[in-house]
Amino acid sequence: MRDNSKYTRSRWILVQDCILSLVASIFSILLVRWLSEPMPGFTWTVVKWQSGALIGSLIGFLVTGSWKIVRRYATLRSTGYAILAILIKEIILILFLVTGFVKLPSSAFGVLAVSADFILTAIFLLFIRIAAKVLSPSSDEEVRQKSVRKNVLIAGTTTGAVKLCDEVEEEGYYNVAGFVTDDPEVAGRVIADKPIYYCKDTGSIETLNWKVGGVDAILFPRDYKPSQKKNDLTQEDNDVHHNDGMSIAGLAMKRAFDIGLSGVLIVVFSPLLAICAIAVKMEDGGPVFFKQERIGRDGKPFTIYKLRSMRIDAEADGGPALFQGDDDDRLTKVGRFLRNHHLDELPQLYNVFKGDMSFIGHRPERKFYIDQIMSLDPRYRFLYQIRPGVTSYATLYNGYTDTIDKMLTRLDLDLYYLRNRSVWFDIKVLGLTFLSIISGKRF
Repeated sequence: MRDNSKYTRSRWILVQDCILSLVASIFSILLVRWLSEPMPGFTWTVVKWQSGALIGSLIGFLVTGSWKIVRRYATLRSTGYAILAILIKEIILILFLVTGFVKLPSSAFGVLAVSADFILTAIFLLFIRIAAKVLSPSSDEEVRQKSVRKNVLIAGTTTGAVKLCDEVEEEGYYNVAGFVTDDPEVAGRVIADKPIYYCKDTGSIETLNWKVGGVDAILFPRDYKPSQKKNDLTQEDNDVHHNDGMSIAGLAMKRAFDIGLSGVLIVVFSPLLAICAIAVKMEDGGPVFFKQERIGRDGKPFTIYKLRSMRIDAEADGGPALFQGDDDDRLTKVGRFLRNHHLDELPQLYNVFKGDMSFIGHRPERKFYIDQIMSLDPRYRFLYQIRPGVTSYATLYNGYTDTIDKMLTRLDLDLYYLRNRSVWFDIKVLGLTFLSIISGKRF
């Protein structure tokens, strides 16, 4: 029986690809028009050119079946089929030119039109596939399964070690953070897309704990043999405090992005921030900004800023109290609106610009709750390596945490982010957060 939902999605891929192909074709013929002398009957030429593009696109897509690849957008296989489909389209357009059905000022312009059409169509189709992969949200179950996997290292760099890595990842019970070796000469290299870490003895495991966000186990392949080389830990190896898991280039890009974007957004959103501040002040006459101590990078406290969304006496009864969602009676009318549309977070742009926070990280927490989390799961300390974020991977899939149990689930997701973080991962989280906000999702 045919999967109708998958078939429907596939048809939409076909429609999408045809539209993108036609857009590329119109740009290519307009390029010819721009570079050439005035062309008599240009409108009719465009109609015939686009007709050839549509016919060629349909034949190419239907023959290759590229439109049926719904889930595996950015693989070599899907890319190859897309390129083959484009080549078929260009052959059809060449036939239209050779037979004289489409007439251009010269053969040189014909070559230009076909070349531009091929390049633009390839760019449009591949870009949409890569974007679909990068911004496609995972299901809640997939995220949960990935976040609770045991974080392991594979001992050695032998063929057996690589085979063991493939086997355990295929089973889905472990997240392989890399390979561990007692040979300093191979440390820092990459095999099977995994880094190799140097570890002299059990005392060095603490170093690796910080580097990879916690190690649950080290797995030994059958052909494991310790190195015969003399190993001496450097001062860097003995330093168990590693500030971040990203490369130096990644860190520089991330910080530059944070400073640049936060600076621009502070200026762009300043009128909106002023309007929100006036609304908060007019409702009850209380302070506009809510300030609270949170724990940030290196375990150091900092002051987080938000637009006040609760009554002035929200925690008058004593200790800290978690936000209970829309039913929380401490919310003001303006505050409820601000929270529902995430406008109360706008002042955190200053925290990002200042360096207390980043756009993407883990949500900063109060020490009162960190102490409770640490008593149940001390792995929280690994999050001290990075700046907390305005948004996070965990927020997308775990929402707002109003219980300790949810905080522990959030910790699993935050540690998964820590182990896998990269510039592209940050872009994905930022893109999904933007899509969630404009679609009205609450978290």
